[in-house]
Amino acid sequence: MLKLFKNLEKKDYIFALFAFLLIASQVWLELKMPDYMSEITKLVQTEGSKMGDILINGGYMLLCALASLVCAIITGYLISNVAARFSKNVRKKLFNKVMDLSMAEVKEFSTSSLITRTTNDITQVQMFIAMGLQMLVKAPLTAIWAVTKILNKSWQWSVLTAVAVVILLSTVGAIMIIVMPRFKIVQKLIDRVNNVTRENLTGIRVIRAFNASEYQENKFEDVNTKLTNTQMFNQKTFAVMQPVMYLVMYFLTLAIYIIGIYLIKNSVMASKISIFGDMVVFSSYSMQVIMSFLMLAMIFMILPRANVSAIRINEVLDTKISIKNGKLKSTKTGEVGTVEFRNVSFKYPDAEEYLLKDISFKVKKGETVAFIGSTGSGKSTLINLIPRFYDATDGEVLVDGINVKDYDLEYLYNKLGYVSQKAVMFNNTVEGNIKYGDNGKEKSDELVKKALEVAQAEEFVSKMDMKENSMIAQGGTNISGGQKQRLSIARAIAREPEIYIFDDSFSALDYKTDSKLRHELKEYTKDATTLIVAQRIGTIMNADKIIVLDKGKCVGVGTHKELLKNCEVYKQIALSQLSKEELENA
Repeated sequence: MLKLFKNLEKKDYIFALFAFLLIASQVWLELKMPDYMSEITKLVQTEGSKMGDILINGGYMLLCALASLVCAIITGYLISNVAARFSKNVRKKLFNKVMDLSMAEVKEFSTSSLITRTTNDITQVQMFIAMGLQMLVKAPLTAIWAVTKILNKSWQWSVLTAVAVVILLSTVGAIMIIVMPRFKIVQKLIDRVNNVTRENLTGIRVIRAFNASEYQENKFEDVNTKLTNTQMFNQKTFAVMQPVMYLVMYFLTLAIYIIGIYLIKNSVMASKISIFGDMVVFSSYSMQVIMSFLMLAMIFMILPRANVSAIRINEVLDTKISIKNGKLKSTKTGEVGTVEFRNVSFKYPDAEEYLLKDISFKVKKGETVAFIGSTGSGKSTLINLIPRFYDATDGEVLVDGINVKDYDLEYLYNKLGYVSQKAVMFNNTVEGNIKYGDNGKEKSDELVKKALEVAQAEEFVSKMDMKENSMIAQGGTNISGGQKQRLSIARAIAREPEIYIFDDSFSALDYKTDSKLRHELKEYTKDATTLIVAQRIGTIMNADKIIVLDKGKCVGVGTHKELLKNCEVYKQIALSQLSKEELENA
């Protein structure tokens, strides 16, 4: 957890130091009150005492209590500010770290776990700072200070207090041994609850269509029950602490007075008042000692879970980024819009077999190159190597004659117009989704309209109530799959990049719209390089070059007609979609 404290700002350390001084003042004021109480007790028992003296000491007690309250309020304010700022800084740092993680690293943690770490785990650490640090300073300070004040009063009372402290520490230790391992389980179960909830929300249409609501409810009930039972066990175990604390506290008070009775009884008359005063003071200080251990017990309720959360946060922050940013922010090769694969092979981390094997090809500026193959042949993985969602295991991927690993990522991304396999829409207007992102070019309203026109999205956008200013729901739930794809394509077009990458981005379009869009796109992007992954032969048959993949290997390169003659894999795919006559007339 100490590693996370590096995220505190300089002023937070000043605030914390000032808060600790206030806590020390608060402890001194609270421990000063029993002295005044002892003086009042002696004055009451002494003949000839003045009421004014009693009232003065009572006034001092009230002033101490009031000053202690003021110190507590200011301390709470300062520590809350420190905790909130710490939470903000760590959450920002964690979010930025997650944004830098490669696809492989995100999958290693899982999306649901990363959400939990960014929210719940940081909240646990924030709670510890806001509450625990105050008690962590106040409790031992109170205990040590109080013990020094009562050590010389009576060895019997001191031994009694020591026994009470040993009982309390033994109870806390036993509870910690039982509960600590279960806090790790709790955070993992929160991950699972988060995962099942996300699954239910994202897959709600399928769940309803397949009458699987009860199955999903049972699935959620199972993981939720495990989380509840684990939390209940932890809370029940901690619940033992409080009654033990109060039993020890009240029995200690009772025992102090019983011993005090015998001490007063066996003392001379002159010492009786002094012993009685000591007994009152000792009982007050012993309560302070016990209360300090009660505060420590509360810390031990917060600390284990906060520590587990801190470990989980550090796991993400300490993850080594596999996709390291290059330094190149300009190209002097003379090449523009070229993409080249040189003996590229790729396998996922910890995988034994290569998904792509010895892929080599070059795409020149203005060319349209398509990739086709059976499911699992590695088409999407291949083009995902260009924007460095993954890095090639062997070989080189070059853009404009330079290895993509040498590029500054922002500079590389600005060269690309990427349309993912799954169309992603953000909670924004149509225009906001089209203008999304920054590639160093201003996207005018005219450019947005042109992009919509080329992507064949103008037709349905013009029918919306507010046209380009119409709102799109998160995930594009208020528009169809084909409309989402067309808006995604329009977003890429509006970037006016050197290289377009379409990862099976036409699958939801009907044949007529698909054909029209490809025709418009070819005209508009004739000076740019276009890479298309597709399952439909009709989508790619007019490409300048088609690369056929089978089980991760390149088994054919050529035009549509060349591949029909020379590549059996391509021919089988083509015949599965179109008749011989359609292929011959294409």
